[in-house]
Amino acid sequence: MNVRPPLPPFTRETAIQKVRAAEDAWNGQCPERVALAYSQDSCWRNRDEFLAGRVEITAFLIRKWERELEYRLIKELWAFDGNRIAVRFAYEWRDQNGQWWRSYGNENWRFNDAGLMDERHASINDVRIGEAERLFRWEESVRPDFHPGLSEMGL
Repeated sequence: MNVRPPLPPFTRETAIQKVRAAEDAWNGQCPERVALAYSQDSCWRNRDEFLAGRVEITAFLIRKWERELEYRLIKELWAFDGNRIAVRFAYEWRDQNGQWWRSYGNENWRFNDAGLMDERHASINDVRIGEAERLFRWEESVRPDFHPGLSEMGL
């Protein structure tokens, strides 16, 4: 079995590490790489979609990043206990027509003993924004350490 540190039970420090690793992976937008963080039979609810397993997760991520262009994500630890982590997040993206969006959401994660995510439940709302309202403007594939997080930005 693939092991994905940090492993549960989580401390505050290791939960923050897990959240940042997820943020960095998603910002990298490589569906196959991102899917490796989930167990082979991981179950997801993402908005109104229900997914099961890495194959469906990978296909979902491919569709997502074909539609959500110039994707930039920030995740923040909300709470943790044992093998569970709750996260809040926001990401910005533009659609094929050039309309910018900021998507806000919450995720609940459950991990197995190998540190792979078994369950992901995501609730997400999209808000239209103008290009001038964008806040996530880094060039690299991951958020630079000096870039503020959600709380520092008042989001």
